[in-house]
Amino acid sequence: MDDDSRAKHWEHRTEIPLFVAALVYLAAYATHVLATDMPAVWHAVCLSVTFGLWLVFAADYVVRWRLSGQGLRFVPTHMLHTVVVLLPLLRPLRIVRLYEAVQRRSGQPRLSLHARVISYAGLSTVLLAFSGSLAVYQAERGAPGATMHTFGDAVWWAASTLTTVGYGDVTPVTPLGRVIATGMMIGGLALLGAVTGSFSSWLMRTFYREGDEKPPGS
Repeated sequence: MDDDSRAKHWEHRTEIPLFVAALVYLAAYATHVLATDMPAVWHAVCLSVTFGLWLVFAADYVVRWRLSGQGLRFVPTHMLHTVVVLLPLLRPLRIVRLYEAVQRRSGQPRLSLHARVISYAGLSTVLLAFSGSLAVYQAERGAPGATMHTFGDAVWWAASTLTTVGYGDVTPVTPLGRVIATGMMIGGLALLGAVTGSFSSWLMRTFYREGDEKPPGS
């Protein structure tokens, strides 16, 4: 069995377990951040779960890297794998790949390019908003001069940031909060560009198709 076959075999076997692990990771982190009245021992459990699952994700990345046989080229050519190791809260983004794998196994057609872009963009927006809200809320709560007092404030800030509206009524004041905000701004612009470009391309294809279907002389 060559490297490519082994890599595909590994991906097929681990896709669903790793997706479930990603949901558990997200739930454990959210519980640690939001359940402030929870006993300290349970906070320790949540942290242990998140760290243990991150090690699992890192090990999966190393295995995929070794099986690819690409060396350092694996990093830029598999950017999604790299991103979800650095930012494991975004690991559920692979649900689109999981859906496509299920579709292939059942003999149904894969998602079109436009459907994949829109699916990734929609899920990315939700995940970025939720994970960004959690991260910035954890960094900002209790900080001197903070304007973000509740998780609801953090969600409102994330929504206005990702949509590039930026009302300014709730803003991060800590260095870590501002780093997170910078990432959210970049992510919001990238998602907006991806959705706009995909929608424009879909419209152009639709208009061209309709023009080709018109009878001559019409």
